[in-house]
This record gives sequence, C-alpha cells and structure tokens, in this order.
Amino acid sequence: VVPGETALAFYKAKNPTDKPVIGISTYNVIPFEAGQYFNKIQCFCFEEQRLNPQEEVDMPVFFYIDPEFAEDPKMAKVDLITLSYTFFEAKEGLKLPLPGYQ
Repeated sequence: VVPGETALAFYKAKNPTDKPVIGISTYNVIPFEAGQYFNKIQCFCFEEQRLNPQEEVDMPVFFYIDPEFAEDPKMAKVDLITLSYTFFEAKEGLKLPLPGYQ
C-alpha cells in the first residue's frame, strides 16, 4: 500500500459452532508506532457482526496510510505494517458504542 492511497482488504471469519454468534472486532497495528498513521474509512469492526452456524464470510476494511508516514524519520525502516483483528462474542442485550460517537 502506498501512503496516501486507499486500499481494500478482506478478513475471513467463520463460525464453526452450531449456534449463531454475534460479536465485535477490535484491531491491532504492528509496529505500534505506525498505528497513528493507519486510518480506517469503512470497517466491519465499526458494528456488531452476526455469523450464523457454520457460516463463513469475507469482511472488508477500506483504509489508507497517512502520507505523513513517509515523512516521519522514525518510520524510515518500517516496510511492513500488520493489521490484525480479534473477534469477541458480544453479550446479549449489550449495545456497544460506535467509535468517535457520544
């Protein structure tokens, strides 16, 4: 991904159980210092996701790396940024707030 250009990636999720699962995802960026330059435009992680029994889906994330990344001397040796997600089962009846909204 070239800093400043948008990109689309897909993450595969599968519910291996025999019951529906409703969950939410949190993300992690490595190296940690590069996280400030990672910007999600649209992401499955902004909302709860429902996976039916044995269902497998591709979940999109639309993002860009801030162009200032290329100007930061601390990022000069960074040539690989890893974005990972952890899917947590949401508690029934619990409404999670959307990031950035009060």
